[in-house]
Amino acid sequence: MALGGGSFTNYNKVLPGTYINFVSSANVSGAVGDRGVCAVAMELDWGKEGEMVAVTAEEFNKNSLKLFGYTVTSSKLNPLKDLFMNASLTYVYRLGTGVKASCSLGEAKCSGVAGNAIKIKVAANIDDAALFDVTTYFRGSRVDTQCVTDATTLTDNDYVHWDTECTLTAGIVDMTGGANARVTGADYQAFLDAAEAVRFNTLAVASEDNEVNSLVAAYTKRMRTERGIKFQSVLYNCEADDMGIINVATPATSVGFSHASLVWFVAGATAGCSVNKSLTNKVYNGSFNVTNNYTQSELEEGIKAGKLLLHRVDGTLRVLCDINSLVNTTAEVGDVFKENQTVRIVDQIAYDDATLFTTKYLGVVPNDEAGRLSLWNDIVEHRKSLQRMRAIENFKDEDVRVERGNSKTSVVISCAICPINSMTQLYMTTTLE
Repeated sequence: MALGGGSFTNYNKVLPGTYINFVSSANVSGAVGDRGVCAVAMELDWGKEGEMVAVTAEEFNKNSLKLFGYTVTSSKLNPLKDLFMNASLTYVYRLGTGVKASCSLGEAKCSGVAGNAIKIKVAANIDDAALFDVTTYFRGSRVDTQCVTDATTLTDNDYVHWDTECTLTAGIVDMTGGANARVTGADYQAFLDAAEAVRFNTLAVASEDNEVNSLVAAYTKRMRTERGIKFQSVLYNCEADDMGIINVATPATSVGFSHASLVWFVAGATAGCSVNKSLTNKVYNGSFNVTNNYTQSELEEGIKAGKLLLHRVDGTLRVLCDINSLVNTTAEVGDVFKENQTVRIVDQIAYDDATLFTTKYLGVVPNDEAGRLSLWNDIVEHRKSLQRMRAIENFKDEDVRVERGNSKTSVVISCAICPINSMTQLYMTTTLE
């Protein structure tokens, strides 16, 4: 008979033997979460509709044809190229429901005008006349070839859903009839509903429609204040007077694109910007033209009005100030919250503290003095991590207090921080002797 063994929860075993527990170390303590994630709503010529499609920067560069209907060099993808200049991951939501292109052999996998670029070639197999080679071309590139006896054995590829009841005959067939969706306000609401299921740093909608912008602004305020979900939304010409809304007020002037197109660059850059950095004076070298030349007084008035502007410095286009749309401050929400770097810091703290509590403490650690001390230690270490990153300064251990709440299960935390912002102004007095 074997000796005792296995894992243990209490020291109450009867048989002699070895009892060993293997556990993972809690590695969420003191961690500052990663940034670089966007959620965007777009009108596109190709791609999945009505769902959040997670796309990394690497996937975009390698698979843009399959995902969005164009090669990465195409100007049609300029909005996404500007996003991925700084974003590492983007949840792309294609707005509306379009019409799929089709032909006698099947229909396009996705709706939209890009489907009209699909050609299908059917030819007798060179080695066996009883077989057919069915080749799919998309924008002139061969994307799939299948050798089959008849249509029943065709397998759907990334571009075509086959009609397995059709008859294969040699020739070339074009798909036609593909059309883009006619986007409505309900489609934007569907995007906002879908956004609640994912986590991101910035949400972007590049619309010139005031009603759409108001819808997104109201959603953002509600998520931040009522749900505690911290992100910033990037909109065009939306004077929301709120720290959660970045109001891009410089119009793009590229032919064939919306004036709101600079939203994409600002959204990606904001998402990818670290809590210890600022976008102030960041160079814009993206895909869109900007012809505005602001006067000094216009730039000053823009800052006062909570507008994020891009201006030229010695011929180079740069972000004037990394600010949000907050204009009217209160005793609780002061001028410091106009700076997006401050908002990034406090949002990061909110997200990291919530992640720490839910993954390590919620329903697991007893609400006694030892449990609260452990939570205090983790929060203090997190703040020290931010201080080492030079995101906050003058932090002391006693700036964090963790106490039992008014019930046996609640914990109350009080914390003070001093955010650091990047240098933006230089005042110099030089004395000549």
